[in-house]
Amino acid sequence: MMRHFTPHEAAVRHGGGLRAAAYAYPDAPRPWLDLSTGVNPVPWTGVRAPDESLNALPDPVDILELERLAGGTFGVGPERVCAVSGAETAIRMMPLILGPSTVDIVEPTYGAHKESWRVSSMAPHSISKYQALNSGAGVLVIVNPNNPDGHLFDRDTLIKLARKRDRQGQWLIVDESFIGCALHASIADQDIEHLIVLRSFGKFFGLAGLRLGFMVADPRLKAKMRGLTGDWPISTEAMVIGRAAYSDKAWQTQTALRLKQDSQALDQALITAGFEIIGGTTLFRLVRSDNAHVWFEHLCQHGILTRPFDYAPETLRFGVPTSETLPRLVNALEAGPCR
Repeated sequence: MMRHFTPHEAAVRHGGGLRAAAYAYPDAPRPWLDLSTGVNPVPWTGVRAPDESLNALPDPVDILELERLAGGTFGVGPERVCAVSGAETAIRMMPLILGPSTVDIVEPTYGAHKESWRVSSMAPHSISKYQALNSGAGVLVIVNPNNPDGHLFDRDTLIKLARKRDRQGQWLIVDESFIGCALHASIADQDIEHLIVLRSFGKFFGLAGLRLGFMVADPRLKAKMRGLTGDWPISTEAMVIGRAAYSDKAWQTQTALRLKQDSQALDQALITAGFEIIGGTTLFRLVRSDNAHVWFEHLCQHGILTRPFDYAPETLRFGVPTSETLPRLVNALEAGPCR
């Protein structure tokens, strides 16, 4: 018999899990409002792959063109850019590419980093952001901006850290999946041998289901990654959309402004409801409440899914709603269980 996960079980892993939530709360209003992820709720819209192109294998030349365009956005040459099916794929491949090592991960952060090293029989060590600059591990993992608290290491600090570790033959992995919210802090443009930067396409562009991301690293690591992912690491649809979206600079500028405005509106709604905002980016907010678990259930009853955390049960993460969906959240907050 198939097991039905509770919305809490589904949400504490990655966010999402709308099917589990709908099963657990059959009387909740439809459609559900998913605020459990940090994905732009207003996706880029534009060209799609023509039907005839989907009848053929992806062309490696088109992959190179996508990597060239992405590299232009990141400030780096295409020889250092490797397209993958989402940043998650690159995260899972890191142990295979780098081999056995001691590993420090700045936490709390996105759980896949720890999972990937554990699955590879490593024993990653959790450290705080205050310990990162003095890490002596062979591999140091930093998510910047961090998920879920939005902590941001400044660019100069990370560049100095990368150069220091490079001199010592130690790797620095910087996961910039949410850097679209803070482009000034990106270090993807740095040509440092022992630096690996991971980038997500789907979060800022609102197309998480497309499964497109990039590893920015030394060309020899790109060759290793391509050897693991094969000649067709991404779909034709991802290539077509990725090239067009990265070329749409006007949309990117307008979206950054809209997300800033929408996140500020969310702040006001959360503060009015009595939450303490303790971190976030323009794609999500992390809040604290003594009744966080009660709020999670209450919002589920109103067809709104947020993100709880087992390691910090007093916190919730809210994705940023649009100006059109914010009133629905406000109404649910005003009818809250703690009013």
